[in-house]
Amino acid sequence: MGKLVVSGAKLQCAMGTSPGSLTVVPTNQVNGAAAAAATVDDHQPNVNIAAFGMCQSPSNPQVAAATSAAMGVLTPQPCVPMTTSPWSPGSTTLTIADRPALTADCACNCQWAGVIQITDPGQTVIDVD
Repeated sequence: MGKLVVSGAKLQCAMGTSPGSLTVVPTNQVNGAAAAAATVDDHQPNVNIAAFGMCQSPSNPQVAAATSAAMGVLTPQPCVPMTTSPWSPGSTTLTIADRPALTADCACNCQWAGVIQITDPGQTVIDVD
């Protein structure tokens, strides 16, 4: 059983140096423990998913260029999340606006090889599935 994820949830990218957070735009107008509840579609970079400090992924063109200029020494660059696909897997039993609710066991992939995990769902009351 996973916890329902709400706005303000804490996130971590495997390629980032700092934690990030989730912002849920209140279009669905569904709250979970007094905060806007998230769906798997809340994955838009810099709208829903904040930056994770510095990116350390060699797949990121900015990191690759800086590393090359530093003669092969990994040189992290500012994180710009590139999340183009929804969170997965999502709830199998709860939907919000006809989309699966986001649960704490979901992950989202960044185009630059980072995997984003939910470290704190933002609430501790509502279990899903």
